[in-house]
Amino acid sequence: MPISTKVMTEAEAGDAFRLLRAFLSTDEHYLDSSAAYSDGGQEALSIALALFLSHPELGFVWLAYESGAAVACCVISYAISTSAGAVVAKLDDVSVMPGREGQGIGTALIDSLKAELRNSGIKRVDTSCHLDNLRARAFYVRHGFRPLNEERLALVL
Repeated sequence: MPISTKVMTEAEAGDAFRLLRAFLSTDEHYLDSSAAYSDGGQEALSIALALFLSHPELGFVWLAYESGAAVACCVISYAISTSAGAVVAKLDDVSVMPGREGQGIGTALIDSLKAELRNSGIKRVDTSCHLDNLRARAFYVRHGFRPLNEERLALVL
């Protein structure tokens, strides 16, 4: 079945919530780092989705559907890069419905996202993955991401 993708609107917020809740509550690599983020659970997820809807200038949730069912999503937040002299995108929370991994859904999600961002004038996409998540790292490299030899750090204020 073909995969269709779109930016989350209020009508799809429930789909995004279900996919992201499953990822944030079960992904071993996210859970290993979540204490550093001061993870706020489902309440924080609901607030974040509302913020994406009310402030699209800050980013969006990208959803993939197959036969009308949400099967994957990711989050894009915008930033200004002094090295690129342009707006760049930060890719986060890439998740495919459990049991659907390895079926090309993630590839369809990322390929369509790259096209959407290019059409919007975005010059670069930055992402990160857990140091032990070799499968995610290989996925990103296959899709053109290059290792930066840096480690992501977080400071909760």
